[in-house]
Amino acid sequence: MEKSATKAVKNIRPKNLRIPPQSIESEMAVLGSIMLRKDAMHEVEDMISPESFYVEKHKMIFQAMLDLSNKNEPIDMLSLSTKLGEQKLLDNVGGNVYLAEIVNVVPSSTNVKHYADIVQKKYVLRSLIEAADYVSELAFEEGDDRMDDILDMAEKKIFSVVSSPKNQKFVNLKDALPEAYERLEKLHEHKGMLRGLPTGFKDLDNILSGLQKSDLVILAARPSMGKTTLALDIARMTSTTHEKSVVIFSLEMSSQQLVDRMLSAESRVNAWNLRTGRISDEKGDFIKLQHSLDKLAKAKIYIDDQPGNSIVRMKALSRRLKAEKGLDLIVVDYLQLMSTSKNYDSMVNQVTEISRSLKGLAKELDVPVLALSQLSRAVESRGGKPRLSDLRDSGSIEQDADVVMFLHRDDKGKDESEKTNIVEILIEKHRNGPIGKIELYFDEKTTTFQSLEKSSLSEFAPSKVKGDLDAF
Repeated sequence: MEKSATKAVKNIRPKNLRIPPQSIESEMAVLGSIMLRKDAMHEVEDMISPESFYVEKHKMIFQAMLDLSNKNEPIDMLSLSTKLGEQKLLDNVGGNVYLAEIVNVVPSSTNVKHYADIVQKKYVLRSLIEAADYVSELAFEEGDDRMDDILDMAEKKIFSVVSSPKNQKFVNLKDALPEAYERLEKLHEHKGMLRGLPTGFKDLDNILSGLQKSDLVILAARPSMGKTTLALDIARMTSTTHEKSVVIFSLEMSSQQLVDRMLSAESRVNAWNLRTGRISDEKGDFIKLQHSLDKLAKAKIYIDDQPGNSIVRMKALSRRLKAEKGLDLIVVDYLQLMSTSKNYDSMVNQVTEISRSLKGLAKELDVPVLALSQLSRAVESRGGKPRLSDLRDSGSIEQDADVVMFLHRDDKGKDESEKTNIVEILIEKHRNGPIGKIELYFDEKTTTFQSLEKSSLSEFAPSKVKGDLDAF
């Protein structure tokens, strides 16, 4: 009985033995093609890296080839043999005999990109298997209190395989400088051109130069000041006018409420009449609405209105949109309503995790994140305009944010005011630029903001705008 069981096990093992995906012939063909034709390196160096190779000695050979290429030295059998000898790796890769063997197996050096593509695809499959093992180990931990963390780590691991097969973890400053020079040259040629994503409000763009990639932008105010309206206006105009892709995470309002607001703002039809069905033919409301519907239908705006949304779910949806549709802006309304992976005793710690996670998301996807935030009641009890200290009760928002903007209205809570429906946008923190203020007009009928006509933009000159010295 024991003998038959042992025999059965022996018969099973070979069937279960699985070799990781690899193509040794293609790896040799890539290396041989580069030795035969130096220009072949330039064709494949952005497709594969040393880690792409399955055979260890092939990794060493390709790294030596990269070293020669970076010094603009020839890549042939003699120079490669010398380089490997200097590194005391020649014997490890099989000596000159193996290098000659590699050259002899190349079918055609002109097909080097095809061979490199095979090598890279096999590497991606191996990375996927590695990621699956990692996810499997995470799942076996069975920590209910860490469920959101486990899901986030698992998704991030899989997404890293899909989005960046070469998995480059650092950027050499020397390699980044040409791109920076091109950007500066382009900005110089087109003076006044925005560096970031347009908000739709000229005065705001003059100070911020648009919303910058990887920035966490906080828009804070007390309730009913219009922060949701301003965020929707920015999202709507960014998408309809500049054809950008925007995702809105609305934790307070439903998608239909947001649609009604955007439709009223776009068509300039009275918002209350729109909600109650009192639309007038005489004023041409139907024609305005039809035109606005057509315009908004073409806009790349995606809405997630799940209440109590978690940062893990937001990351998952944002990553998917970035990969499938492209993504230029993330709007979160609003920060204090988000849920976290852990149950914190204090709101301070909870919001601290949220703000850091949103900043991490902005950097990971390389898009601006516009997050709305409530202010503490200290503003109302103290009176006057909001300031950065009013955010301190919310943990690290002030520290994590690249830009902090406040909405302030003098007419709120007062019977009479010279500035009825005039809203001040106070830029109190700007990590990479000036701070200052602008004014917008709030149209209550259509629930939208409009730029004020200014005779001069002199108030935005550098001499009139305070600098954020902390950035330097």
